Amino acid sequence: MSYFFTSESVSEGHPDKVADQISDALIDNFLAFDPESKVACETLVTTGQVILAGEVKSNTYLDVQKIAREVVNKIGYTKSEYMFDGNSCGVLSAIHEQSEDINRGVDRATKEEQGAGDQGMMFGYATKETENLMPLALDLSHLMLIELAALRRENEDITYLRPDAKSQVTIEYDDNNVPSRVEAIVISTQHDDFDERDEVMLAKIRKDIVEILIPRVKSKLKPEIQALFGDDIKYHINPTGKFVIGGPHGDTGLTGRKIIVDTYGGKGAHGGGAFSGKDPSKVDRSAAYATRHVAKNLVAAGVADEILVQVSYAIGVVEPMGIFVDTYGTAKVDLSDGEIAEKVKEVFDMRPAAIESRLKLRTPMYSETAAYGHMGRKNETVSKTFTTPNGETKTLDVELFTWEKLDYVDKVKTAFGL
Repeated sequence: MSYFFTSESVSEGHPDKVADQISDALIDNFLAFDPESKVACETLVTTGQVILAGEVKSNTYLDVQKIAREVVNKIGYTKSEYMFDGNSCGVLSAIHEQSEDINRGVDRATKEEQGAGDQGMMFGYATKETENLMPLALDLSHLMLIELAALRRENEDITYLRPDAKSQVTIEYDDNNVPSRVEAIVISTQHDDFDERDEVMLAKIRKDIVEILIPRVKSKLKPEIQALFGDDIKYHINPTGKFVIGGPHGDTGLTGRKIIVDTYGGKGAHGGGAFSGKDPSKVDRSAAYATRHVAKNLVAAGVADEILVQVSYAIGVVEPMGIFVDTYGTAKVDLSDGEIAEKVKEVFDMRPAAIESRLKLRTPMYSETAAYGHMGRKNETVSKTFTTPNGETKTLDVELFTWEKLDYVDKVKTAFGL
């Protein structure tokens, strides 16, 4: 019997994502000047205010206020009428030194014996549903908001957009768990106040989203995905009506409140730990990236069409507590899921230091992860420049989204005899 599955995304101007981006900008700046920095920083944003809190162990000093303001301005909160803008908002820092009790469990005499920065379980997931091996509903939700943000910055085809937005896509699947069509699309976008009546304003926004945004999104998709967009899609555009008050003025934002948007849109599973604001010694982040790397390479190698990988840790302990694999009955090899998990242990070193090294996680790669999802993104190298309060400047070539590389496919094929 066919069924429906829904995923959502939020824009870079959503208050929770504003908080995530500030936290990850701090991570990048610390790692740029001291790659061994240990950082766990949280951000709260509300009307006219940014509050920073957390723990840091680093050999560098940063102007955290300046970094926070730069992030807010880059997102697009640059006008006083938003009641939150980078030039005038207050920035309060309550960042202090990392607990020695925690640090004792992480640092070791040799890097290889580094313990996990916390206990917990992390999940990675991959599916053949899309070219980047991500769930389709989430992939489309992200793409809609990426293109909406591009339209906002171009300020040509749609001139009234403000930074805050949310999207949601519902996909109908057939009996074989294959996407058959797009059932519904929800988009709520913040906008300037209109001179016209509310019903005129809403009609204009709906028309622009359906006739400008959606065709632009479809043009980025492969023909087989475009074919899922029929004439019977149910559109809900700004369904509550007027959306002028938004961003941190409309809703307080906190780091780490969009963990499902950040991962697989409700597919697979989630261990509960947020990513943004954490350096890679925190396995909440690094092991979630590592398990995505494992799952993606297994699916790409042909082990299964859909795979969930779980790894778990104890704080201060080097080796994982265990590795679990679920292929949802789609395995293409004559092995049980438990036997597949044993082979994963042989191919992938899941010790925290090994993960950091394999995925180059002690580089300032994290700002790009803080909006539009941490998984399924493009692996590329970019140049980034950082400046300290005393004027020291450093330009680095940084490889982004290393966990999306298919660099272990040959090793997986060899291990599984494929």
